[in-house]
Amino acid sequence: MKYMILIYSDPAAGPAEGSPEMQAEFGQWMALTQELAESGQMVGGDALHPVQAATTVRVRDGEAVLTDGPFAETKEHLGGYYIVDVPDLDAATAWAARMPNAHYGSIEVRPVMVF
Repeated sequence: MKYMILIYSDPAAGPAEGSPEMQAEFGQWMALTQELAESGQMVGGDALHPVQAATTVRVRDGEAVLTDGPFAETKEHLGGYYIVDVPDLDAATAWAARMPNAHYGSIEVRPVMVF
């Protein structure tokens, strides 16, 4: 079964940009990604640019309205995702619990619908 693991965090809660702590966490992300890929359970995944780079699209009265920035103002931002193909929810949440930012962010695990 496929699951999307959505990685959220509050930029103010994690290590400071460019700090030794951020460099250490980056290494943890790379190691986890490599392990997940080598397990054969990773379908895909990527980090995302900061929320300030987002463009939100809404259609109102038949016209597309574009807004710079995120869909909603929140403290936690979606920073990236993995798509995994694992036997069950337990396996997906086990990977999610290993995300380096899980101790200060939140990780959402959602099944992928297959049509």
